[in-house]
Amino acid sequence: MSQDLRHRVDECAEAIKGRPGARPTVGIVLGTGLGALADMIDVETTIPYEELPGFPVPTVESHSGRLVLGTLGGTPVVAMQGRFHRYEGYTLQEVTFPVRVLKRVGAETLVVSNVSGGMNPLWSVGELVLIDDHINLLGDSPLIGPNDEDFGPRFPDMSEPYDIGLQEMALEAALELNIRLNRGVYVAVSGPQLETRAEYRMLRGLGADVVGMSTVPEVIVARHMSMRVLGLSIITDACLPDALEPVDVSAIIAAAAEAEPQLTRLIERVVSRI
Repeated sequence: MSQDLRHRVDECAEAIKGRPGARPTVGIVLGTGLGALADMIDVETTIPYEELPGFPVPTVESHSGRLVLGTLGGTPVVAMQGRFHRYEGYTLQEVTFPVRVLKRVGAETLVVSNVSGGMNPLWSVGELVLIDDHINLLGDSPLIGPNDEDFGPRFPDMSEPYDIGLQEMALEAALELNIRLNRGVYVAVSGPQLETRAEYRMLRGLGADVVGMSTVPEVIVARHMSMRVLGLSIITDACLPDALEPVDVSAIIAAAAEAEPQLTRLIERVVSRI
């Protein structure tokens, strides 16, 4: 299985390397409702996922499903407009396949963005969160199965999943841009249903500040391949169990769209300095 994965990753990477702009040093994963960052990229090539061998295809409406190659703030980047989730029926190996491809085409740094439910009572909807650490409650790992040493070690260290140097760059950039940037712990759950009041209490008790259904598998694989990782999240709904109100996806996407310009400016500022 590991040799087959390596072959599929290499095949997909080769399909990208021949395209204009295929010299990225930074890979960017754009989460739910966060595809507009691609508009700030000086685009050289756009590739629909359907044209990439082995690439999954998003089934979530807010994920467009395109790979964008170009420069952002003068830095060569490759951005994924649309990611994949376990709740869509994909395995975590399939979910993280694109991250391995981004590394193969040259990206040494991964910027992951997402939207999340806020459980820290001191934070508000629309604020940004710098992910300092995470908790994996997906009940699975993308590294289960035979290990390919060509990708990384059997037991990768996770003492610093989110690069401290990149975090400091993000905090400095947020200060310059006058953007409030909270710093905390992200917990990943499988979804697709949102959590109950009791579950929010449990997750908060475990030490999590925000909750979502993505990101952690991608970060695990990025660290397996020795990529530096920066994680950023937008709080799109308040998940306070004693004041919990119903929320739907349209409200989440609307909140993401309202806060997205801040996230976009922050990512551009940081990427320009990498």
